[in-house]
Amino acid sequence: MSTILLLVASNVFMTFAWYRHLREQGTSPLWLAILTSWGIAFFEYCLAVPANRFGYGRFSLVQLKTIQEVVTLTVFAVFATIYMRERLTQNHLIAAVCLVAAVFFAFRK
Repeated sequence: MSTILLLVASNVFMTFAWYRHLREQGTSPLWLAILTSWGIAFFEYCLAVPANRFGYGRFSLVQLKTIQEVVTLTVFAVFATIYMRERLTQNHLIAAVCLVAAVFFAFRK
């Protein structure tokens, strides 16, 4: 469980690092947006590295990466709708179902 919680927290930081500047720094110089994003991403690495260390062995590498991708897209969907005020569509829901299928096959014995 600590692996998943650390991955969620790290993805919150990374999503903000990658996309926050689109809303908050739209008129700022690009170099400033890059430096700000790198500053935020530092904290993502501080959480992602332990998440992967703790998770590897309990999960296979493929399973760990599958978890990471599902967490990333889940965090992104929440960020896009709440922070960026974008609307998710039925196609996004269908894509999420495909991700659930990917998890099923990655964890299937």
